[in-house]
Amino acid sequence: MTGKAQRVWLTILKNTLNRGTSRMARAGVGPFSIVRHVGRKTGKVYETPLILARAGDDFVAELTYGPEVAWYRNVVAAGRCVVLDRGAEHEISAIEDFPADAGLRAFGNPAALVLRLLRRREFRLLRTGARP
Repeated sequence: MTGKAQRVWLTILKNTLNRGTSRMARAGVGPFSIVRHVGRKTGKVYETPLILARAGDDFVAELTYGPEVAWYRNVVAAGRCVVLDRGAEHEISAIEDFPADAGLRAFGNPAALVLRLLRRREFRLLRTGARP
């Protein structure tokens, strides 16, 4: 997908699908979580619904649209964000590259099978402040 086509697609998602999935995530229904992040240019707080997997106390994100999406760039720039998952807020203190094999395992089947078929290989670990 070209840069312009991807921006158009992401705008459509933001104004349609994301509204419904955000409501589901807030209600703790379905597979969605919310990543609350601060705009690196605007300073405005944004909320992006994502499907995240758990890895112990941490979360794993698959970068469906690549590393150029706003939520990811904002989190990297800030070095932190908040994940709202099943009604609980989790402070994220770092975001790191995560090996594809470990990312697929974190999502488990059937999601991992779908991600393999779609050849998804870019995963990130969102580290909580909690450590054993």
